[in-house]
Amino acid sequence: MKIRIIEADLANSEHGEALITLIDTYARGPGGQSAPLSADAAAEMAPGLQKHPSNLILLAAVDDVYVGAAVCYWLFSTFAGKPFLNVHDLTVLPDYQSRGIGTAMLSEIEQRARQANCCKLTLEVQTANSGAQRLYERYGFGPWSNPSLYATKNLT
Repeated sequence: MKIRIIEADLANSEHGEALITLIDTYARGPGGQSAPLSADAAAEMAPGLQKHPSNLILLAAVDDVYVGAAVCYWLFSTFAGKPFLNVHDLTVLPDYQSRGIGTAMLSEIEQRARQANCCKLTLEVQTANSGAQRLYERYGFGPWSNPSLYATKNLT
């Protein structure tokens, strides 16, 4: 099995459709929101991300089938005085999990972060998503802790 990791070009409809399908599959599971994306979210995903200046979107392909996606954002650490990269979403289709695809995507993410002189990689993971937690721990993330609270204020 040959895994190919590419940077998504969301002007390419094939890449945009693949991203929507992959994120929707992720959203439907317990690691996401246990529900499909809304029609509005699906429709606005590719155009909205195209307008967002600080994203890095990767797609993983096996035999020309898109099986994984990572949506990342470049941020800046005021404490370190350097950029960092946040892995906002990382998903691999269920039938392709535990085959090294998530690790390959994290490796590409780390390589790009190092090239940009980032001080760290960050991510969040749902407590119910034990498979993702194992992947992240194997890749060197951790230790898991609760030093901060995470809150949301919906604006729509």
